[in-house]
Amino acid sequence: MTKALFFDIDGTLVSFETHRIPPSTIKAIEEAHAKGHKIFIATGRPKAIINNLAELQNRNLIDGYITMNGAYCFVGEDVIYKSAIPQEEVEAMATFCKNKNVPCIFVEENRMLVCQPDEMVRKIFYEFLHVNKLPEVSFEEATQGSIFQMTPFITEEEEQEVLPHIPTCEIGRWYPAFADVTAKGNTKQKGIDEIIRHFGIRLEDTISFGDGGNDISMLRHAAISVAMGQAEDEVKQAADYVTTPVDEDGIRNAMKHFGLID
Repeated sequence: MTKALFFDIDGTLVSFETHRIPPSTIKAIEEAHAKGHKIFIATGRPKAIINNLAELQNRNLIDGYITMNGAYCFVGEDVIYKSAIPQEEVEAMATFCKNKNVPCIFVEENRMLVCQPDEMVRKIFYEFLHVNKLPEVSFEEATQGSIFQMTPFITEEEEQEVLPHIPTCEIGRWYPAFADVTAKGNTKQKGIDEIIRHFGIRLEDTISFGDGGNDISMLRHAAISVAMGQAEDEVKQAADYVTTPVDEDGIRNAMKHFGLID
């Protein structure tokens, strides 16, 4: 029976230590795809900064993408789902970040813009995640287009402070220094539903793999869920199975455990 496998990127497919996909993971996904299983990406990253999956993409191993934590899903060149944040809430976040003097990244359909970037943006996005330098613009310019995701560099306390001003938004974190904000209802769970609807796959044939807070919705939603060994306890508790860490053949071990590969 064909299964739909949904993989987070950072910390799940790609090591935070090496910034590469472990060879055992590539081999396992190759084997699973050859058996007829569908391989999908489920990430907080926008399409513009999915820059670390070439070893899978060059082998034509990816069947579709959930990006921006579910706000933008595509298969090949076809966008199968997209949902923008209400304009008034984009402006509310811009005002909040401007007044707090913190950076915020605004993601349109085909580009990303950053407002008042600081050393943290440089360290995390440019050095750690190897993202190309983003255009630096004013908050007024950043909020002109349709925004699908906002990434404010705010603390959890500041997150609670801004929540009343963005009542129809979802907030998730996969890295402590910032939050990812999408329109309400846009989570990786929503992305799974859009992908399986497009392909005609049953929910009972889905398996999700993740390690971060923004993976919890899909770990709880998929028929079978796997948390990586280095994940926080909250993430592990949302999963059916905890595998070894990403750098210790975690994906391959989990896929063997569930009989997806030999």
